[in-house]
Amino acid sequence: MATTIKDVAAAAGVGIATVSRVLSGTGSVSAATRERVLAAARALDYRPSAVGRSLKTRRTGGIGLVVPDVTDPFCAELVAGVLACARSLGEHVLLDAAHGDPEREAAIVDRLVEQRVDGIIALPAGDVAAWESAVRVGCAVVFADRALPALPAVPAVLADDAGGVRALTEYLTGLGHRRVAYLGAAGPGQAPGVRERAFRDTLAGLGLPVHEDLVVAARPERDSAYAAAAGLLQRGTDATAVLAAGHLLGEAAVLVARELDIRVPADVSIAMVDDVPWAELCDPPLTAVARPGHDMGYRACEAVLRDSARRGAHRPVPLPTELVIRGSCGPPRGARGGRRASGDPRGGR
Repeated sequence: MATTIKDVAAAAGVGIATVSRVLSGTGSVSAATRERVLAAARALDYRPSAVGRSLKTRRTGGIGLVVPDVTDPFCAELVAGVLACARSLGEHVLLDAAHGDPEREAAIVDRLVEQRVDGIIALPAGDVAAWESAVRVGCAVVFADRALPALPAVPAVLADDAGGVRALTEYLTGLGHRRVAYLGAAGPGQAPGVRERAFRDTLAGLGLPVHEDLVVAARPERDSAYAAAAGLLQRGTDATAVLAAGHLLGEAAVLVARELDIRVPADVSIAMVDDVPWAELCDPPLTAVARPGHDMGYRACEAVLRDSARRGAHRPVPLPTELVIRGSCGPPRGARGGRRASGDPRGGR
């Protein structure tokens, strides 16, 4: 039989209420009595019942964490940051993945709210109604990596994506590139995201045109990314550089370039947002914008456990990004005649 609070009270020679005050850290208890109760609890290996505590507080404790994909390397870094913070604060984390599906995300949020978690951290897929419902019932919510404009009162921990894309665009144009493709633009009828706006604004600030035929829509999913990259590099746009708006898009650009026997960076430079581990294992290693996934997760966990997460009084301060320059970018060639068509049997790389 598990040791109960009654057993601890009997061993310490005090009442149950006194043991409760000592273990909860509330109420007035003398130092000698406190030590006697704690000694008895240690001797009996007493462990408070989480079920009993949740019945009293009407909360199960813990933090819900909702990510798009647990296998995604950036998400993995963010999850590691949340876990590190939660561990340091004695909290546990309930993790689930929505895979970009708003309906699945809504079901996860409803379940976490029903379980009375202390708060939820999420990279939201976009189901505004589910998040509004969670906030309305008093659940602390903090977004990480992305925010929902329709919910400005929900705190968000973000990276300075605009600054990262600006630095990358300036680097490519500084190398002499004037036909820079942007892979990962918003679809037709959709508003440009932070990264696309930064790309456009940076070129405009430098007095350079945005070549609309090089601004390619693609979702951050493997099939969509590959199709977009293949369409861009196969149709002879004469892009001298490709800026991929995320690591799945960068991966697709590298794969397509390899399949079409396009040399990097001799024929085209490739750079991307997100410095995931495989970026430096490419041949050549990829230039990338490093985003602080671990720090983002850690700070989101700190924020969700503060009262400010429920008060909604928060203005996000973007965490800095870093441009990591590697061998995948170089000056553009004066003439593109050196690129040979896919399937041309002449010569090798």
